[in-house]
Amino acid sequence: MAGKPLVSVIIPTYNRASIICDTIDNIFEQTYRELEVIIVDDGSTDDTQSKLRQYGDRIRLIRQENCGPAVARNHGARVARGGIIAFQDSDDLWKPTKLERQVSLLERDRSLPCCLCNISVGIMDGKGFTSFDQSFIHPQHEEGIWLNVADILATRFVLFTQAVAIRRETFEKLGGFDESLRYLEDYDLPLRLALVGPWAFIREPLVVYRKGSSLSFSQAALNDPITLKHCELKICERMLAEVKSGDGKASFRRHLKRRMGIFRRELRAIELGRKGFWGATTIAKFLTSIERYFVAGFRRSPWFPDAITARLPNA
Repeated sequence: MAGKPLVSVIIPTYNRASIICDTIDNIFEQTYRELEVIIVDDGSTDDTQSKLRQYGDRIRLIRQENCGPAVARNHGARVARGGIIAFQDSDDLWKPTKLERQVSLLERDRSLPCCLCNISVGIMDGKGFTSFDQSFIHPQHEEGIWLNVADILATRFVLFTQAVAIRRETFEKLGGFDESLRYLEDYDLPLRLALVGPWAFIREPLVVYRKGSSLSFSQAALNDPITLKHCELKICERMLAEVKSGDGKASFRRHLKRRMGIFRRELRAIELGRKGFWGATTIAKFLTSIERYFVAGFRRSPWFPDAITARLPNA
């Protein structure tokens, strides 16, 4: 494997002593062997430390006060030695060929900033359901170059963190994950990354999503909808300020403005539902239902973008 790039696998963890070893052992099953495993213990109070010590120098262990996943991932990236960074959640699993296939695509085209693979997220109607299915993404090719990432991400969320392999140089230029965001740092980073240029992609699900700490964090966001909407608006407003008109990103700006309008209306409905007057909750639910119908209609319209992909040379 001489001459192949080192991949730094960064795993933030918090009180996952019961399953963190499963995740680490799974990483060591990768067919790509040029890797280092960095575990960032985000202030765990359970038996995580003793579980991790058994790996000795097979892993690099960092401990910090509890600051959240964005800070933990950035901390891991700062000490990483690899030219490519891959993030894994402490409760998910990778198929053995994930890194090998992602590195292969990135090595074939050095201009690509990252490679995103699909994720197996569960079963629906007796069939496997993936993150691409969840985000209405239907690539024309099994793997290759994804050309319109920005337009896709301006219209919906795509599971990213545990499925991406990103060049360290690109990650550092973007400033990593935004630690000021309470939620959705895993939407903000890919949205900024989408403006760097096309991505490599793999349609096959090479990540297995397991309902664990990521689910509990998502539930916390849903239980705090006003803060969640403010994070969504902050991300959109900042992106619109950075992307000027006339720079070839007209469709991106148009989609993002539309999405920001949705977020604003959803925020007003949530705030209305918390008013004390009679009927406020009913009106808020009615407005939310109307918004969902509009969103569903847009998804069925010709203006809703699907992935535009191409094969890599010699694919």
